[in-house]
Amino acid sequence: MSIFLNENSKVIVQGITGGEGTKHSTKMLAAGTNIVGGVNARKAGTTVTIGGKDLTVFGTVEEAMKETGADVSVVFVPPKFAKDAVIEAIDAEIPLCVVITEGIPVHDSAYFWAHACAKGTETTPGAPRTPRTRIIGPNCPGIISPGKSNAGIIPADIAGAGKIGLVSKSGTLTYQMMYELREIGFSTAIGIGGDPVIGTTHIDALEAFQADPETAAIVMIGEIGGDAEERAADFIKANVTKPVVGYVAGFTAPEGKTMGHAGAIVSGSAGTAQAKKDALEAAGVKVGKTPSETAALTKEIIAGL
Repeated sequence: MSIFLNENSKVIVQGITGGEGTKHSTKMLAAGTNIVGGVNARKAGTTVTIGGKDLTVFGTVEEAMKETGADVSVVFVPPKFAKDAVIEAIDAEIPLCVVITEGIPVHDSAYFWAHACAKGTETTPGAPRTPRTRIIGPNCPGIISPGKSNAGIIPADIAGAGKIGLVSKSGTLTYQMMYELREIGFSTAIGIGGDPVIGTTHIDALEAFQADPETAAIVMIGEIGGDAEERAADFIKANVTKPVVGYVAGFTAPEGKTMGHAGAIVSGSAGTAQAKKDALEAAGVKVGKTPSETAALTKEIIAGL
């Protein structure tokens, strides 16, 4: 099985006619993704041929969903237009919106995330609403369920299907971990992005992998800054019975230096790699000191299951 994305997913691409949208749509189609159309208001009603497939360009996400039955959107829209594109997807209530775009202003991400929550479902009185549209990203590589579907920019030929669930803040470390564990394979791999405001979190992915009967073990990659990994550790301790292996990027980061991810902001001891490692280990997570050691720990666990 897989989480959030499977062989039945019908994908539209917002920004399909742009350079990045066209390039990665070609790769997604080659990976077996069922792309059913694109969205660009200025080119509505036209047809583009990508990877040998003729795809209709619709004016809005709502129209695309109505005509194709799409349930996933992948956003390749420039940063200054991305907020409106994501809000359009939220208003259309598409179940999954994968926001690849890098460089979206934080206040724009905060705005569309608040909009998603405001339009969400109140499952518990007084608790935050659950968005009807799951957002992955922004500034992320997307999500892949190998052999089934690929929504984003993760290279599809790194690893095949298997029984590891992977959730990562880092795109490049997503790729490295998939390659190092390619002999075992993955149910789903998700790059959630490293910006300060993101949609799907480590905890969301952990919960879904815990519920997926064909995910046997989980690999979680975090990085310095914020407290997402500490909160994930608390969740693991209380709710996850499957083995979890962790890695925290940033042990060698120079103190006080701004790092590449906008969310990698350390305040005092909070948010340091060591603090995150300690929290995860206290929750029973085995934490590797390097990506390769993390992969080796995962292989040991899988071999013992």
